[in-house]
Amino acid sequence: MQAPVLSGPQYLREGLKLVLSPNLRLFVLLPLAINLLLFGGMVYFAGHQFALWLDALMPTLPDWLSFLSYILWPLFVALLVLMVFFTFTLVANIIAAPFNGFLAEKVEVVVRGEDTFPAFSWGELVAMVPRTFSREMRKLGYFLPRAVGLFILSLIPVVNVVAAPLWLMFGVWMMAIQYIDYPADNNKMSWQDMLAWLRSKRWQSLGFGGITYLALMIPGVNVLMMPAAVAGATLFWVRERN
Repeated sequence: MQAPVLSGPQYLREGLKLVLSPNLRLFVLLPLAINLLLFGGMVYFAGHQFALWLDALMPTLPDWLSFLSYILWPLFVALLVLMVFFTFTLVANIIAAPFNGFLAEKVEVVVRGEDTFPAFSWGELVAMVPRTFSREMRKLGYFLPRAVGLFILSLIPVVNVVAAPLWLMFGVWMMAIQYIDYPADNNKMSWQDMLAWLRSKRWQSLGFGGITYLALMIPGVNVLMMPAAVAGATLFWVRERN
């Protein structure tokens, strides 16, 4: 029997195949274009500001501890990359939320082989905007207090060396929440019930969140992996619910 945590890579791999299939390719193009524009802008801006941000985060060490700079520098580079990645993912998903929700709906139709959702219309897509935006704000309300706490931790000398691994753990969990929430919302599952369900599938959720987090960290690849993550999360929803 496959370990639950190992099901995550399988869902993401199958999700990538689904979004590249002719049946779903059309529904991927618009969120893909949005992600490309945002990713290009983020890379340009971060490339110009990275050194300044790193100098602001790095603690000032006395001369006799200067050798620690060689140890701390990679940790703070990793911390800054994680923070930039989080910002990009957050903004991209807020903007693309209606399209991601619509893609999750169509993937579920393909996976189940039956269409219980309304027929496509631009009116249907527009009608999804308030609902998906509200759900994204709920995610933001969950994310921000924890992210602010981790950011404050990253500014405290000595203690801040644990910030990077804590960001990583939090990021894995947030990736599961971010993408599995699309099919959950389409099926009218409340936010609290969705969180409780993910906790009941903790290892499967962390496995999916971990591989998604890793894939989205790869520059260029991450743009295509966002719709693949939506499709993979929908597969996760259908199979784990059953």
